[in-house]
Amino acid sequence: MTAGNKKKPDWLQNGSYTQLAGEKEFFELSKQYANIVLLFHRTGDQQCRIMDTHLKLLAAKHLEAKFCKINIEDAKFLQQRLRINHTPEILLVKDRMTTDYIVGFQELGGNCDSFSTAMLERRIARSGTISYKGKQKKTCTHYTQST
Repeated sequence: MTAGNKKKPDWLQNGSYTQLAGEKEFFELSKQYANIVLLFHRTGDQQCRIMDTHLKLLAAKHLEAKFCKINIEDAKFLQQRLRINHTPEILLVKDRMTTDYIVGFQELGGNCDSFSTAMLERRIARSGTISYKGKQKKTCTHYTQST
């Protein structure tokens, strides 16, 4: 089996987006996967649901990383240790080292809710956690309701 084929079973386990039950599960995953995209979220939060939707799409596309999420209420140690103060907040792990954070939507096109999945993909790729090839619109469309 070649070096590339040896990695294939690990890659096949990726592609899913997993809700973690607690911090212990995160530490177990960090032993298995070199690259992790972890969303800290709060149940019922609209911005967390938006981020969640984008990450589900990216998880299926980027088998080079494990995508998962954890409710911030179930991660008090990680919250304190990593200074997670906002939700949604994404922890990016590359080669088993924390490389970056994405806090809220500030870096995703003007801090609005309608950023594209490609924009998030490109931002995650900047950390080296995933690969990205393609163009991306750098602006965010603001929607207004007509009265």
